[in-house]
Amino acid sequence: MIDAQVQPMPDGAVLYDAAAFGAAPQAACFEPAAAAAAWPRGGRGGVALVDTPAGRGVLRHYRRGGLAARFSADRYLWLGLERTRAFREFRLLMHLRAAGLAVPAPLAARVQREGLRYRADLVTGLIADARTLAETIHDGRADGDLAARIGQAIARLHGAGCWHADLNAHNVLIDATGTVWLIDFDRGRLRAPALGWQQQNLARLHRSLEKIGARRQSAAFDARFWHPLLAAYHAGLAGAATTRGLR
Repeated sequence: MIDAQVQPMPDGAVLYDAAAFGAAPQAACFEPAAAAAAWPRGGRGGVALVDTPAGRGVLRHYRRGGLAARFSADRYLWLGLERTRAFREFRLLMHLRAAGLAVPAPLAARVQREGLRYRADLVTGLIADARTLAETIHDGRADGDLAARIGQAIARLHGAGCWHADLNAHNVLIDATGTVWLIDFDRGRLRAPALGWQQQNLARLHRSLEKIGARRQSAAFDARFWHPLLAAYHAGLAGAATTRGLR
């Protein structure tokens, strides 16, 4: 169970899991210079591994993309502490973990305010011995069984009412036990179930698979992988809807 606590700071605040940390995390937990190793996987600008009192974690500094990055690489408009990207992602991960979903454990979020703007960082628990779906496809290890497990994982996410802002082949992890994890919930949010946004999530994932060359690797990729994923997804979503209806 996550025990979320907020520790005010002169220039902002830290939101952290007191059950994992005990006391509020030190600044070193959020400093790339103190990172255990660079780890260019997922997120803008990559992430880094850090050693924390709660174990090894993944540190991500929030960075802008697109045209907005030309004006400010990592500053966001201040609209209140609970509306910062780091706090919102921490809270969303808490909710999803409580619902039993395989998502990273939120360990600590830091917000540093600078007048009407802020910078932010997030540390989540490391998913050990995991590879991305993109890496798995590149290695030729993606099969129908994996596709079905990924479809089921996405169905559970959507069944919980969660929209993923960037569902792609780099944000799906498979660990050594075969468990499918979904990561990087920046800008994700809870929404009322609706076919429109659910299909948009799936379409984004499919575009990312095309982008990494899944079809070029195998002409039968859709039939061998994508169609089993969709079949498992729709079966899982229907099962979740039936369960909700029986309550």
